[in-house]
Amino acid sequence: MKALALFSGGLDSMLSMKIISDQGIEVVALYMDTGFGVDEEKHEVLRRRAALAGASLKVVDMRNEYLRDVLFNPKYGYGKQFNPCIDCHGYMFKTALNMLKSENANFIITGEVVGQRPMSQRRDALFQVKRLADDEDDLVLRPMCAKLLPPTKPEREGWVDREKLLDISGRDRKPQLTLAKKFGFEDFATPGGGCLLTIESFAVKIKDYLKFDKEMRDIDVTWLKLGRHLRLVDGAKMIIGRDESDNNALLAHPNDKFEQVKFKESDDIVGAVSFISKNASIADKELAARLALAYTKASKDVEFEVSIANEKFIIRPEDKKLAQEFFVK
Repeated sequence: MKALALFSGGLDSMLSMKIISDQGIEVVALYMDTGFGVDEEKHEVLRRRAALAGASLKVVDMRNEYLRDVLFNPKYGYGKQFNPCIDCHGYMFKTALNMLKSENANFIITGEVVGQRPMSQRRDALFQVKRLADDEDDLVLRPMCAKLLPPTKPEREGWVDREKLLDISGRDRKPQLTLAKKFGFEDFATPGGGCLLTIESFAVKIKDYLKFDKEMRDIDVTWLKLGRHLRLVDGAKMIIGRDESDNNALLAHPNDKFEQVKFKESDDIVGAVSFISKNASIADKELAARLALAYTKASKDVEFEVSIANEKFIIRPEDKKLAQEFFVK
C-alpha cells in the first residue's frame, strides 16, 4: 500500500504522514512548487522533514500551470490577500490524484484540520475542494481530522486503520504540539508561513504588477521575490537589489522585460544592482539612474555617467529619501 501526501513542510502534514507511515504504508511527500512557497535551495530542508515523518520527497514543478490555471481566475475567489486557497488546494489534489497511477500509489493524504484556516479548511470548503479535484473515488484522506468526517475509501476498504486516525479541529495548536513532542519533531515550518500569497506586502506587489502588465510569467514571479520594488512617475517599474544575494539572483535570472542600470567600469562603483522596465520614459530612466546611484557608495558630490540601454545620463546620486515616495507598498 502506498500513499501520496501533499506536503508543505509544516507540522500538520508531517504528523499526517507519520500517522500513516506508522501503519506500515509507504508515503511519498509531494511538494507542489507553485513558485510562491519555499525556494529551490530549501528543498533539502523539506527532504529532511519528510524523512523524519517516514516519507520520501518528490518536488512537483507546477509553476507555469499554476499561473495559467489557478491564480488569476479562481472559482472560489481569494482569501484576505491574493491567495486563492480553495482553488489552489483543489488543483493540488487533482494533480496528485492524476499521479497515482504513475507513482503506483493508492490514495492521497493531507495534513488539513477542520476549522483551522478560515477560507480553505471550513467543512464546506473541504467538499468544494473535493469537487474541484474530481475526487469521485473518494481517495483523499485527512488523518488529522478523519474521525470528524465521513469515512473515505482507504478507511472503508481497510487500507488504513480508522481507529488510529485523529479528530482534531479548530485553530488551537496544542494537540499538534503534543504529538510533535511524542514523535520527537522539532524541525517544522510555522503555520501559514509558507505561501507568499498570504502575505500583504507580497500581495501588494502582485496587484501593482497586474495594473501595468497582465502577462505574468514564472520569471516575473521570481523577480517579485527579489529586491526593492518602485513604481516611478510615468509608470515604469524599477527594482533595486537589497543585498549581495539579491544582486546575484537578479543577474543570474535575466528578465527580458527589464534593462539594467549600468555604471562605467572605470568608476568602480560598488553597491546595489538596479533594473528598470524596457518601456520606461526618458524621465523615468533619468530618475532611475539617480536612484540607482543612491543605493551605491558613489560620492554624492560627483557626477557619473549612467547608461540604460542606448541612453546615457551624466548625473549625481539622488537622496535615498526620495525613493520612499515610489516604493510599492
